[in-house]
Amino acid sequence: MKPRIQAAMVTAVLALTVAACSYPNTTRRVEAPGVSKAAEQALAEMKGKVFSKGPNGEEPSPASAADLTPAEVQQIRGKRATAAIVMHYGGNDWAIAQIRGLQDEFGKLGIDVIAVTDANFEPDRQVSDLETVMSQKPDIIVSIPTDPVATAATYKSVAAAGVKLVFMDNAPKDMVPGRDYVSVVSADNLGNGVASAHLLAKAMGGKGKIGVIYHEADFFVTKQRWEGFKQAIAQYPDIQIVEERGIAGPDFAGDAQNVASAMLSKHADLAGIWAVWDVPAEGVMAAARAVGRLDLKVATVDLGKIVGIGLARDQIVVGLGAQVPFDQGVTEARLAAGALIGKHEPPYVALAALPVEHENVLTAWKQVYHQDPPDFLLESFER
Repeated sequence: MKPRIQAAMVTAVLALTVAACSYPNTTRRVEAPGVSKAAEQALAEMKGKVFSKGPNGEEPSPASAADLTPAEVQQIRGKRATAAIVMHYGGNDWAIAQIRGLQDEFGKLGIDVIAVTDANFEPDRQVSDLETVMSQKPDIIVSIPTDPVATAATYKSVAAAGVKLVFMDNAPKDMVPGRDYVSVVSADNLGNGVASAHLLAKAMGGKGKIGVIYHEADFFVTKQRWEGFKQAIAQYPDIQIVEERGIAGPDFAGDAQNVASAMLSKHADLAGIWAVWDVPAEGVMAAARAVGRLDLKVATVDLGKIVGIGLARDQIVVGLGAQVPFDQGVTEARLAAGALIGKHEPPYVALAALPVEHENVLTAWKQVYHQDPPDFLLESFER
């Protein structure tokens, strides 16, 4: 991991990110009472829309832009191509679902997946992974850079070798879509941050003190979530952010647990905490349980197993913005395959945020993972 970025530096970077993003309506001010209705209206207005722009300010294209005709599929299958998946981190439900979506779609397209790697958020390890994968001469690499600067030179050498590169979420520094890589595919991370803010505000009745745990790294999409959350929560003047702390990992759950414990100790009246994705949120849940704060309200991004159980039980976790990683993987595979046969692909494709709370957690699970809710979730659900 890179050294931790000081809060002032992160804030300055985010100020630049804001200029490149299109927000949902964050100018309205929501006074209590009436918060629940206002939050539900805001969430309804977001449905099916994408508010993020790409890492270079690109306008988002829909996933349908990657669709292939039957004739194109046959042409792709005839190439007998190979692909590798080079992950930044493989230890969460999002990564597992993304890989499964990629493998499933590549299989349908007759493309053999020859390697799947996990860098555990370490740029040096990812560089080594790329070099090892390249020795197998893949036609396609789908990847998410751990660090857009530290890994850039290696990704450029991959592009120079003629490999079709598709990125998840972000592109390495100074790489150009259409020349160095095919496309970037992402969730609407800005929208997910916004959705999680409205769900937290709704659960809190629009008032109270909260803490924020962000990702203290040069990582485009987690910055988007953080900024989207803060922009949306600012609509609720009776909700006050009393502390913001960053975590850099790789033990994101443990680090978040320590930060949340400190916040709860320092602010006895803390009503809620926002965590940047589900693994840090697991740490917040553990901290809350350790001090008997089952009334703490937690919001996050990503529908993982542990936060899913919290939502199903209607305990601690009150809402989240979900990505659809399986669908993202399918889209990435189709874009890469299309590039193999000379299709001109859009530089940035994004899939809309999915707001999830107790009432829709079971249906959301099926939408996110393309699988029926597991028994542990069904058994946890409080009706």
